[in-house]
Amino acid sequence: MKNLTTLLFLLVSLTFSAQKITGDELLEKSINFHDPNNNWSTFKGTLFVTMETPKGAPRKSVININLPEEYFSVKAKRDTITTEYILDKEVTTFSFNDDKNPSEVIKKKYGLTLERANLYKNYYTYLYGLPMKLKDEGTIIHQKVEKKTFKEKDYLVLKITYNKEVGKDTWYFYFDPETYAMEVYQFFKEAKDSGEYILLSGLETINEIKIPKSRAWYYNKDNGYLGTDFLKSTDKE
Repeated sequence: MKNLTTLLFLLVSLTFSAQKITGDELLEKSINFHDPNNNWSTFKGTLFVTMETPKGAPRKSVININLPEEYFSVKAKRDTITTEYILDKEVTTFSFNDDKNPSEVIKKKYGLTLERANLYKNYYTYLYGLPMKLKDEGTIIHQKVEKKTFKEKDYLVLKITYNKEVGKDTWYFYFDPETYAMEVYQFFKEAKDSGEYILLSGLETINEIKIPKSRAWYYNKDNGYLGTDFLKSTDKE
């Protein structure tokens, strides 16, 4: 009877401990899994990303990120069209099918603008810098961690919102309760049936950072499939 009481006490203690993990603690555990040596802040590397969608041709992108030098570039090819955006500190340049001085007509038609360049920079550095990017200024980490079952798997879920200057969307990040690997994230806009969820699978290690290898995108409202991004650390097949 004494042994049974001790076992029950231990089980209750473990459950209580799991329930009491804070949002900050969960994020730190996940960062320790993905980036144990804190390499993201000095990241310098190249990502090779292929996006496949149900109807369109694959889009192959070569993304260069050098955070210390404030350099970002993305060169993407789909069918016969190749576009490139380069942000080197305060200088932004474009190219279209390797023409480094495209006409204003081409720039307008294919969205070769400063706004689009910054959009790509923010998009790729955010998604491929997760979960480390959740420590950026303006991020609000909700301290109540929930347990949820998603796609028949149990997760610890972290809720994230942002200062109004940063963004209006509400995000949820799903972490494996044992390894703390990030395996799903989901965002909602102001409308309840808006937003998307992203299923992550596999890991590609780049600069000692474990980055999800594939990201499959779906609509929240109807589970409609949008496409999948596949990451490689090399352009070799």
